Amino acid sequence: MAGLIPRQFIDDLLARADIVELVESRVPLKKAGKNYQACCPFHTEKSPSFTVSQDKQFYHCFGCGEHGNAISFLMEFDRLDFPDAVDELASHYNMEVPKEQNNQSPAQQRQQQIAYQQKQDDYELMGQISQFYQQQLKVAEDKSTAVDYLKGRGLSGEIVKRFGIGYISDVWDGMMKVFGRNPQMNQQLVDLGMAIQGDKNRPYDRFRGRIQFPIRDKRGRVIGFGGRVLSDGTPKYLNSPETRIYHKGQELYGLYEAKQANKKLTRLVVVEGYMDVVALAQHGVDYAVASLGTATTPEQLQTLFRTVREVICCYDGDRAGRDAAWRAMDNALPLIQDGFSLRFVFLPDGEDPDSLIRKQGQQAFEAILDNAKPLSEFLFEHLTQQVDIKSLEGKAGLIELFQPYLNKLPASVLKDGILTSLANRFVGGSEKQLAELHKRHASPAQKQSAKQKNKVTPVRLAIALLLEYPHIVQVLPDDMVLQELDMPGVSLLNQLVTLCKSNLQVNSAQLLEHFRDTEQGKQLAKLMCWQHHVEADAAENVFLDSIEKLLNNFVEQRTEFLLQQERNVGLNKTEKLELHALLCS
Repeated sequence: MAGLIPRQFIDDLLARADIVELVESRVPLKKAGKNYQACCPFHTEKSPSFTVSQDKQFYHCFGCGEHGNAISFLMEFDRLDFPDAVDELASHYNMEVPKEQNNQSPAQQRQQQIAYQQKQDDYELMGQISQFYQQQLKVAEDKSTAVDYLKGRGLSGEIVKRFGIGYISDVWDGMMKVFGRNPQMNQQLVDLGMAIQGDKNRPYDRFRGRIQFPIRDKRGRVIGFGGRVLSDGTPKYLNSPETRIYHKGQELYGLYEAKQANKKLTRLVVVEGYMDVVALAQHGVDYAVASLGTATTPEQLQTLFRTVREVICCYDGDRAGRDAAWRAMDNALPLIQDGFSLRFVFLPDGEDPDSLIRKQGQQAFEAILDNAKPLSEFLFEHLTQQVDIKSLEGKAGLIELFQPYLNKLPASVLKDGILTSLANRFVGGSEKQLAELHKRHASPAQKQSAKQKNKVTPVRLAIALLLEYPHIVQVLPDDMVLQELDMPGVSLLNQLVTLCKSNLQVNSAQLLEHFRDTEQGKQLAKLMCWQHHVEADAAENVFLDSIEKLLNNFVEQRTEFLLQQERNVGLNKTEKLELHALLCS
């Protein structure tokens, strides 16, 4: 990583990229006029509100607001950082990403290079440790204990290999003897959570006497481990801590394996443990994931809904299981729209997915999944238990209990159905009362949207048209001066004009890329999504009209300034001539 990616390369890459082709490789698109549409891959919905424009090389969802160019899409959909997204897009077009020296100091550049190389070394080392654990399952002196345990859980050699399951003996330095070759390696192993710093600066193995389950990221790289103890030791399951390459709230155990086993996943089952995921795969349910010891986080749920349309949370039926389900539902509400579903299965006492599928088999277990409880039913069931729904006070209290959850839920058929059910069962069911409920329980975003409309101003319209049709900059005179105009947005307009004039072939996606991660970029993205209803054949005239209005404003401002100057301190000869010309124009 020698430096920054040159701006010219990014422009060239975006000029070559076809955002329709890119998006369609991941999301089925349908032609809709001059654009393409689909159900949004970034939130759940039934009616398509996700639009991809080939002309603008830009995507936008009118439901959740996600938008951007080809690089942005890869960053959001594949969850890549910017350099990785550029690498991914460049590889698609057989382009090699160059690097240039940046304006950082040599020390900063060196630090950046070290951090990048460190992560690459971390992935390599974790992969080697995983291979070591797998080998130990075959050669360790006490391997029979681990092998007997896995066979006793009904796992085949093929499943053990698919999930990369390994073993480490119950000794203090089984792994450290192999990988702790010097102080630098020792520190790396401590940093990666594979070793614990002991007395006299002598690290020892974190995982000992355990079946080892490697945790892989979306690219299949090993980033952490979960270890299941084989003795009476505690804890029963030991997990890797947070490290520079492992953030448990963002990862899902088994997702990589599920994608490898299913070319077209249609649903995912969220279970609590590593062994549940592996056991379900052993019996044909190879689409289970686990949330790595945390309540299912918004980031994990977002990943789930970007992968499939149906998510089923399968938990124990006890209080802890229901609490976990409630937290998952609460985190999922902002992501739920039509076309996708979140449902819940609560298992009988004493059962987990592993034990249940071994007793009843794949068909019976999948029948249980097919009859999972819908989100709306779970929501009603949970909240109605907290009030006396036979009393007026209880019914009123129930409406209040629903308020925060309905506010989190985006506009959808599901939300309409919940409101209608509330009105029919607890309010009275009249059209007036139903309308009042809809108004009262509109989300903050909906209320804000109802209040705010894009005000049409000359600056906003000029910027929006220049973004969509960059070539119209050619109609502007070379001597046009707006720099001194004191009006919001004029500075940004001038920057766009300069960029467009410097490259008459520039497209919308390239313009946006110049302002990535800036406040101006956010403003431009909003204007790119604005429906100004100016057709291409009228764009030049409307653009010139907007510029003329801005020039008139400039004349008015300059005239007022000179008149004020004349009253206060007087004008020099040049200023007097300018004022005379302005007043007579």
